[in-house]
Amino acid sequence: MAILPEPLRIPAFRHYFVARLAGTIGQLAMVIVIGWQVYDIARASMGIEAAALRLGLVGLVQFLPLFLLSLVAGWTADRVDRRWIARAAIALDLACAAALAVHAGAGGKSLEFLYVIAALLGVARAFAGPALSALAPNLVPREILPRAIALSSIAWQVGTIVGPALGGYAYAVGAALPYWISTGLFGLSLAMLFALPRIAMPDEGERSHPWTMMVEGLKYVRANRLVLGAISLDLFAVLLGGATAMLPVYARDILHAGPEGLGHLRAAPAAGATLTAMWFAFRPLKTNVGVKMLVAVAVFGVATVVFGLSRSMPLSLAMLALLGAADMLSVYVRQSLIQLYTPDAMRGRVSAVSMVFISASNELGEAESGFLAAAVGPVVAVVGGGIGAVLVVLLWARIFPELRRARSFELPVNANSTSG
Repeated sequence: MAILPEPLRIPAFRHYFVARLAGTIGQLAMVIVIGWQVYDIARASMGIEAAALRLGLVGLVQFLPLFLLSLVAGWTADRVDRRWIARAAIALDLACAAALAVHAGAGGKSLEFLYVIAALLGVARAFAGPALSALAPNLVPREILPRAIALSSIAWQVGTIVGPALGGYAYAVGAALPYWISTGLFGLSLAMLFALPRIAMPDEGERSHPWTMMVEGLKYVRANRLVLGAISLDLFAVLLGGATAMLPVYARDILHAGPEGLGHLRAAPAAGATLTAMWFAFRPLKTNVGVKMLVAVAVFGVATVVFGLSRSMPLSLAMLALLGAADMLSVYVRQSLIQLYTPDAMRGRVSAVSMVFISASNELGEAESGFLAAAVGPVVAVVGGGIGAVLVVLLWARIFPELRRARSFELPVNANSTSG
């Protein structure tokens, strides 16, 4: 135990860590195969451009439930036992994985069914995200929270390494196999969540009207320019620069790597991110956190441009790994700022707002990439997005000087302040 990072010496956080790891592996193994199946089915009858458009729709149908339910999910996470919210969401993931396994085992090729399941996964994420994010700070002392955030990110990033590779390799063996594996992993995640001890809910005193409480999360983020700048930077940079939506296109038609190659491409960003998160788990970032976040997002954009132009598998993997490392640094700073400077009674709602931004940059970014690729081609879409991400950094450094001035996580920032 002594060699473990301090948060993992706490049994409750270990259960949380395993639950998040197993759930992420299961989710990513499942999602990558859904994307491959959609692209493969659509490409056989519609061609590459039309198939890219259908691939983009996968991101859109996942984003819509997140967008529509985020305020409700955030309010729920601040009013209902967060463990039970997470358990219910993982149980829905498990049901979706089992349904996909049965569908694939029967030789099903229904795009509509795959879109419905993708939308249900969006519902599960809408509730699981705020609940799990708000739960983590309750499991460790405040002074080691940045390390716990890094470890939580490691669980996610390791899952995004293992999940896509596992999904790609398992799908090469049999269409239903990755979904059955995901079903088992969600079962493990659910068991770990049931092992978590009861945690007292924050006391807000007199409760406001539910709608008022939901809107308070939006108002808090808008008023705290440091948090708003950090969240919105990620939104627009990743929305423009997200190349992951086009990975099935690159794997099949540009790099000619097949399902196994797709697994490698999806795992590469997570490999770079995991190494970065492990570094922060043992050596937390302490100085010039805002400037380093801005530089990291700029590197993310440049790496995206090089990946978009690459025709070499090793170079593409290297750029995706660099992209993932840069994104991890940005995530680490953003999540630390949000969790440290948000009152516990509002963490669910603020985490929900953050999740909308994150999901907009990821799932909605996938839709944007798919639609743009259908119009101008996948290479132009990826390269143009990377250039856009760099321009966003330059603009945000000017609009939000609070980001440049953020020196460390220990700054005496008032969580309710309207200035950085």
